[in-house]
Amino acid sequence: MESRMSARSLTLALGGWRTREPAYEALADGIRLLCLDNRIAPRTALPAERELATALRISRSTVSMAYQSLRDSGHISSLRGSGSVTLPLGRREVARVLGTDGTIDLQQASPPAWPGLAGHMAEVAADAATLASRSGYDVLGRAELREAIAELFRARGLPTESRQIMITAGAQSAIHLLASVLVGRGDRVAIETPTYPHAADALRRAGGRLVGIPVAAESGWDLERVAESFARTRPSLAYLMPDFQNPTGRSMSAYERETIMTAAQRSGTLLAIDETTADLDIDRGSQDRGFQATDESLVVRVGSLGKTVWGGLRVGWIRTDHDLIDRLVQERPAYDLGTPEFEQAVATGLIPRLPEIARHRGEFLREGRDALVSALAERLPEWRVPSVDGGVALWVELNAP
Repeated sequence: MESRMSARSLTLALGGWRTREPAYEALADGIRLLCLDNRIAPRTALPAERELATALRISRSTVSMAYQSLRDSGHISSLRGSGSVTLPLGRREVARVLGTDGTIDLQQASPPAWPGLAGHMAEVAADAATLASRSGYDVLGRAELREAIAELFRARGLPTESRQIMITAGAQSAIHLLASVLVGRGDRVAIETPTYPHAADALRRAGGRLVGIPVAAESGWDLERVAESFARTRPSLAYLMPDFQNPTGRSMSAYERETIMTAAQRSGTLLAIDETTADLDIDRGSQDRGFQATDESLVVRVGSLGKTVWGGLRVGWIRTDHDLIDRLVQERPAYDLGTPEFEQAVATGLIPRLPEIARHRGEFLREGRDALVSALAERLPEWRVPSVDGGVALWVELNAP
């Protein structure tokens, strides 16, 4: 059992659950929906029947019948004296049908390349002789690129040395490497639900036991669950995406950031902050990204150019303290021997232009967001479409499992 959900939290998450009769099936449908979109993570202990009945102001028999329906459909298991726990849902098979021309793959939130990229790549390629003179093996990364990224952090008010930066082959590579170093078999790892699925896979493969932190597109992070789960399970690591979270598009408020930082410091939890979507601002404006700890070893940050510039430019980075960088340098050769030189050279020239690139990306995303919101309002007015001010996705609620 990895996490507990209070009757109050479940009541808030259910919202207007009573959409049909009988009531127990409507309640079961509401809980199924929360499980399907990962707002209730697998292996979460649900509130006792009596507690939930009191919170929802319904009879205990209604809750009992709803739980039985959930057991019958394979969503929960119950053991006398231990309560009811949600079960992992079976993975859907990968589609076997190839898309035809004009088909949109909704599994990939990948904007097209920044228009100036091709020209910049051609300029870098013209200096191929210089690139080819390098060894090509550098697990830490090109010094000029690490310094350029360190300057980005310094501009945000985070004093950073280039020695605190490791260049990786994209954000996913960074997450895999961090998981291999920071997560041992059986370690508890806090993770948002729903979240970026490949990050969850990396943490599971490293042996982590995931503890869910619910995130809702309209209400944000469940801070009550954060405080409870951090205090009770003391996760060794928490993976978070606080800006334009994937897939909800939600951004943490300053209060949410402070509350989670405080909970992590109390439980000794290292925070892995994924900033790959943080520059995808449409109309939020500048904001302090927070999570500044007095102890640098408590926060590690991951970034990349994948969403801002192009998904095919596999360049990411890790910012952390010197000790963890040393551990990553020791571990990395088991996975790869460094990031390709050409991609690093391309990225080195792009980093100083990120403000310009981010503005262009924001204008592009604004057009797409506004067109999608308008089309949904016209054609599917019964769907609940959240308001987002950045990112690449909308987390639309259908009010049905």
